[in-house]
Amino acid sequence: QVELVESGGGLVQAGGSLRLSCAASGRTFSAYTMGWFRQAPGKQRELVAVITRGGSTNYADSGKGRFTISRDNAKNTVYLQMNSLKPEDTAVYYCAVPRVPMTMPTQTTKWGYWGQGTQVTVSS
Repeated sequence: QVELVESGGGLVQAGGSLRLSCAASGRTFSAYTMGWFRQAPGKQRELVAVITRGGSTNYADSGKGRFTISRDNAKNTVYLQMNSLKPEDTAVYYCAVPRVPMTMPTQTTKWGYWGQGTQVTVSS
């Protein structure tokens, strides 16, 4: 079982930055692929960024060049640094682990462990 707790959300003006954190339980955190998703009102949950256990990363087009995912295995924590924020980035942001933790799925349904989410609001 994996427990995930996000933090770092808040209200920021367009062009600003936020860093989200996700603390994970489990002795094998370093072996997990970790992902950040977001869900805006009335929209489906979408993948934002992924980092593998080896540190390889992948980003949705919406965040490329602005968002950076990273991990600190000593702290069992994954981060999402978000720069140049836009009003359309407003959403609840979730971290997640795949149902098969070492894989790197693109489909949301193949991610089985979720945090409670943290709200990010970007004002124009």
